[in-house]
Amino acid sequence: MLKACLNGGRRRDEHPAVPLTPAELAADAVRCASAGAAAVHVHPRDDAGAESLDPAVIAAAVTAVRAARPGLPVGVSTGAWIVPDPAERVAAVRAWTVLPDFASVNVHESGAADVAAALHERGVMVEAGIWTREAVDAWRRWPTPTGRILVECMAERVGRALADAAAILAALPGGGPPVLLHGEGPATWAVFGEAVRRGLHTRIGLEDTLLLPDGAPAPDNTALVATARSLYSR
Repeated sequence: MLKACLNGGRRRDEHPAVPLTPAELAADAVRCASAGAAAVHVHPRDDAGAESLDPAVIAAAVTAVRAARPGLPVGVSTGAWIVPDPAERVAAVRAWTVLPDFASVNVHESGAADVAAALHERGVMVEAGIWTREAVDAWRRWPTPTGRILVECMAERVGRALADAAAILAALPGGGPPVLLHGEGPATWAVFGEAVRRGLHTRIGLEDTLLLPDGAPAPDNTALVATARSLYSR
């Protein structure tokens, strides 16, 4: 599976094609799905442009994407930088009126297990975001079922990112949930290639990189997805 990560915490001044509003996210999701993305991951924004877990904000983004491209799985982030207090993150999830298909939870963050449990209670598939080898042990202690593991290589140096990927993947139990491997920044395409080599799910989009593999600026998310699909086919 190739997932498109449409915006993350990116601002419009970082790239003019970063989608922010529900309508922009929906239009971008349609284009990326047509280019080969099997799912989209979005960070909904409030009227001020800030990332939000507010029920109305989540509902607007998810509903817009589903209306524009029925059947396309759409997921959101529950990162602690959006709502720092763990209890407030749990309360936000329990207040959602429109549920995404999946939501990522960073295992190393305070209250992650409780957020995952709240998502599972609501029927939202949990993606466990694992950034470090140590986070694997924390994830193993979760009582909540995990639908997918995100091995997220955050190091900018390619060698370090690939080493982190190898260490985390080696620590994961065999026969566990499906794994999606991805990197960010300068290591994005190298980690993408490693995911393809290993036959793992992966993702691409402006959240992770603003550049094409040759270092040229990416025009938009569609170009990133199309490029990723072409690399898959090779």
